[in-house]
Amino acid sequence: MNHTEIAIVGGGIIGLSLALELATNGRQVTILERESAASEASWAAAGMLADSDPENPAALQPLSRLSRSLWTSFRQQVEQLSGHAVPVRTRRTLQIAHHLPEGFTEASREEIDAVAPGLTAPCKSIFFLNEESINPRDLVAALPVAVRAAGVTLLEQTPVQSVRNHTEGVEIVTPDGNWLAGRIVYATGAWAGNLPGLPATPRKGQMIQAALDAPLDCVLRTPDIYIVPRGHGRFVIGATVEDAGFDKQVHENDIQALLRRAAALWPPVGNAAVVETWAGLRPGSPDLLPMLGPLEEERGEQRAWAAVGHYRNGILLAPGTARLLCEMLENRRPSIDPAPFRCDRFALSSVQSQCVPVQV
Repeated sequence: MNHTEIAIVGGGIIGLSLALELATNGRQVTILERESAASEASWAAAGMLADSDPENPAALQPLSRLSRSLWTSFRQQVEQLSGHAVPVRTRRTLQIAHHLPEGFTEASREEIDAVAPGLTAPCKSIFFLNEESINPRDLVAALPVAVRAAGVTLLEQTPVQSVRNHTEGVEIVTPDGNWLAGRIVYATGAWAGNLPGLPATPRKGQMIQAALDAPLDCVLRTPDIYIVPRGHGRFVIGATVEDAGFDKQVHENDIQALLRRAAALWPPVGNAAVVETWAGLRPGSPDLLPMLGPLEEERGEQRAWAAVGHYRNGILLAPGTARLLCEMLENRRPSIDPAPFRCDRFALSSVQSQCVPVQV
């Protein structure tokens, strides 16, 4: 049997970031990923570090602020370990909202025209946010390389078939052999709903990459649509929000509706050429907050943990989630109060201490 101190099930940005944080703190970590690392929601994301998005739940703010404060050092560490650049693509967001939040100033027409000539958003507040964005595909290329360079064992194409308690920890069964881990962390994204007590569900989002010869160096965002520059005349437009299970089909009617909405906001989009379309599965929870922390306690020791349910903000929340989980796993004082993110807050079912079959 193979041995590891901490096993992480799921190699998306949350699992990879947690592994990097734990390895940096001297822990032995193994990631078990059923497909290719970061090939699901991480790859499909828009890449906005939207810590100030007025559409985010208020209870998310402490974790958002923590994560945003860590993002620059996180990005630099990934770049140094991997040798791959993860450049910042934009540094501001022009937010269109129903109301002007306290402490913000309405953007003038001159300021709007300077960054997005022709923007149309009648009867709504428009203001700037100091938010960055990246291309998640830059991060997807770099982060798996970085975690391996940090000493993490990353096993791709390795699905977990079952997990059961063992006298020395938890035994994890895979097609390629069993692992014995002191603790296990589930970072399985939209698939976390297969675990008892974690009401995670997939929220489908269809998206577009378009080519457009028009100046735009900031994100344009409303409650219904966003346009994110990716450099070299490419823009991401998104996204639908659908309760469609694990369906990732792209539908032309939905793509055209996104384009119409984007063009109504910023008319130059009407001349854009569609380069690529795709759909991703956001990992949602009933209250749209992550589920972070222990799942069970066996003989006084918390062995099973989770880091799931990041919905639209997985890219933003990755380093903050990693820091918070690492602090909790090491029994250190957490940087923020983890209570709003407790895994048992929905009290839908208890996690059994005996053998728990999973498909992740």
